[in-house]
Amino acid sequence: MFFTSWKSFGFLWSSTRQNFHKAAIQNTRSFCIMAQLLDKIPDVDIDANGVFKYVLIMVHDDENKQSKPIVRGYSRASWHADIYDETGVQLKQYGSALDTECLGGGRINHNQPEKKILVYGYSQGFGKADHKITVDLLKKKYPEYNITWSDEGY
Repeated sequence: MFFTSWKSFGFLWSSTRQNFHKAAIQNTRSFCIMAQLLDKIPDVDIDANGVFKYVLIMVHDDENKQSKPIVRGYSRASWHADIYDETGVQLKQYGSALDTECLGGGRINHNQPEKKILVYGYSQGFGKADHKITVDLLKKKYPEYNITWSDEGY
């Protein structure tokens, strides 16, 4: 009797251990899918040169409960809302689980020949973005640039 009990225990332990490993692999796969989804979205997409409006957007992956900030700035936009709306349309290609939140806006002076970027100002509709976050993201994309920010100006 004692021997069969240990056999049963061994079977249960083995079965539980296999289930644990399956769950761990499944969770790892889910994490990789989630990370891959947000990783596919570029942190920064701005015009190559000039002065233009920009917005700081938080992208939420509602399915996997993850988020990341992104910067978008284009001279073609008359309003900060134009950039936000365009970005929403662009993000649809990554799936329906994404949601966005505009954290604010401002302006970017991108001087490509001198490798300088100045982030400043605010959006009348969305308020002022946290320029420090914007600068940190820009520095990842443009490590050879001198990138600064200011609360002055519109």
